[in-house]
Amino acid sequence: MELSKGTMEDPSEIIQKLHLAGKSRTVEEDCYQRMQVPAVEQVLRNILEDLTSEKPKRHKGSVVEDVRDLFLQAHPHWLLGDRCQSDTSDIVQTYIDLMAALTQYSGLPRSETESSEQLHDTTYNTIPGRACSVAHAFQLLLDKLSARPEQATCNFTAVSPDSVLKAILPHLVVFCATHCQEKPWTNAASRLAADELLAAAVPAAGCKTVTELLCGTQEEGRGALGAVLQLMKPQMNKNTWKLNPATKHVFRWLLQRVRRPWLAEHLDVVLPPSLLFSDDYRTENKILGVRCLQHIIDNVPAAELLQYNRAQVVYHALYNHLYTPEASLIQNVLSCLLDLLPLLEKPHVTRGQQRANRYDKVFCLILTHMEVEDKIPLRRVYAKHLPVFTERLGILVVRHLKRLQRVILGYLEVYDGPEEAARLCVLQAFQSMIQQAWPRMSMRLEVLLKSLLKFIYDVATDQSPTPPRVREELLQDATRCLILLNRCCERKVTVLLEGVRQSCENATVLDCLQRVQQDV
Repeated sequence: MELSKGTMEDPSEIIQKLHLAGKSRTVEEDCYQRMQVPAVEQVLRNILEDLTSEKPKRHKGSVVEDVRDLFLQAHPHWLLGDRCQSDTSDIVQTYIDLMAALTQYSGLPRSETESSEQLHDTTYNTIPGRACSVAHAFQLLLDKLSARPEQATCNFTAVSPDSVLKAILPHLVVFCATHCQEKPWTNAASRLAADELLAAAVPAAGCKTVTELLCGTQEEGRGALGAVLQLMKPQMNKNTWKLNPATKHVFRWLLQRVRRPWLAEHLDVVLPPSLLFSDDYRTENKILGVRCLQHIIDNVPAAELLQYNRAQVVYHALYNHLYTPEASLIQNVLSCLLDLLPLLEKPHVTRGQQRANRYDKVFCLILTHMEVEDKIPLRRVYAKHLPVFTERLGILVVRHLKRLQRVILGYLEVYDGPEEAARLCVLQAFQSMIQQAWPRMSMRLEVLLKSLLKFIYDVATDQSPTPPRVREELLQDATRCLILLNRCCERKVTVLLEGVRQSCENATVLDCLQRVQQDV
């Protein structure tokens, strides 16, 4: 590496005076030549000063261009410092500070109030271009660090490529996670640049996948996730997480890529932000938090979640959301509760089971809301989860049988659109109710049979734009309910249907009744 002729009184011009040597040299010659150029720490500190100064001497965009030129032209050995002149910790810290400054330059502006991500704020217009420039600079540095020097050459460098890469990897991961997602502050070019940078970082770190990069392997130890979460920790407390709209999305991006058995190690770090997001007043943040909680529940051993009442805390946070009249949120909350409740409640013991548990509490609240709900989206969400809760309760569903019957029969009477999502799900719950509480069906046979026959006739004569496949599915499920009733009521349904067959003229209804009587 050489310097162009002339003096360098202005440190900011050093970056422009470095260029790649035109001939190859021995290790000794290269070491001697490096003694005549500025140390890497000095050059990087000058760049860092320009990037972080509140009143920079020149535009920060040109500084980033200089960084790219430096990483493109500088010799890999020079970038690692000279053992005779440099301090190892100083070089590594300087790289960390530089990567932090570049990440901040390409990141979202700090906001004192929560900004709406639904609006394309004009302050986001410059971010994709900055992200592309910084991604290119990161990529060039990765290329130089990936060029492994010979062992003899390493003896002259202050630090190893691996130590620099390990130090800057957390900032690189946060940068990629910020710009690889489809958000108002990204475009196709910036997302592509972030994806390519992350793809290059995986082999550079000696890994095969992003998950291995974050989690490591059981044979070779930990990955970068701990350092990344530690880097993000100051941004994820209750006073700071809203100041940067990207923080929560970066957190979720990281969380989604960590599964069993590695997530349990970071439980104390990832659980508080997830609860914090779910407790926000904005629905989109609540949903994001609930999805994070569900990922944690699915990928952390039950023993870890039950320790220190963590699962109980999560349960209370989710249960409180059931009072929110937002279909999208209720959908995520009920799905999450179905994953959590098996950890909190042991399998039912039918003999001597007296005390109601959390399944009963949640089921009772669902039925309460279903009885009075008139919004079709919410009715569909509740109906979708009703069969699962009925099956989970088992024979203990008899505690709620009167209200469950009232809800099911009420929902069968209401048309909810061409796809009939709510009524199809309620028919599944009807079947589950018969199967789980079959000893109690005989005393309710008359009411249930009248409702099913009326439903079958209404569907058979329906003139609404319901697709034929949906109508056929409704009739099949209703017929299945009749068959189950017939089985658990000692074939009484078959006897009662004889009078209906003789007076009915609708071919579709008669076909359904025929299938019931043919069941043996």
